[in-house]
Amino acid sequence: MFKLSTKGRYAVRAMYEIAKAYPQGVTLDEISEKQKISRVYLAQILNRLRQARLIRSSRGPGGGYVLRRPPEEINLYDILEPLEGPLCIASCIDPAEGCDEVDECVAYPIWKKLANYIECILKNVKLGDLIKNMNPEEKEHYAENVTLRCF
Repeated sequence: MFKLSTKGRYAVRAMYEIAKAYPQGVTLDEISEKQKISRVYLAQILNRLRQARLIRSSRGPGGGYVLRRPPEEINLYDILEPLEGPLCIASCIDPAEGCDEVDECVAYPIWKKLANYIECILKNVKLGDLIKNMNPEEKEHYAENVTLRCF
């Protein structure tokens, strides 16, 4: 079954902390402590996000990690794609793999639609929305609205 990796989930949680501090920065130790993620593992994840040009880092006193763009301009797909790769729930959807039987496959349109739906949801969830203080009911309503946009 399709499952988001720990690395992907931790990346979203780390970016959440960095977004909350925007436009200021936040240190590796602060993110690690607040999100209960190993410093070593977190450093690897943040390095990938830095390479993807989502964050920048600075050393020394007052150093840390800062978003390169406002939280309203970064979505979950932006965060997950550099860590997880392109969204491919089946090998036939992956352009690198493909499948010679796509035209005859009864399930291909379903896999393609499902992949498009997941990608749409990820692209519609912005860090700016996640850092808003919402009660559980508001969070549920937000999730409902995001999914409705993708039908």
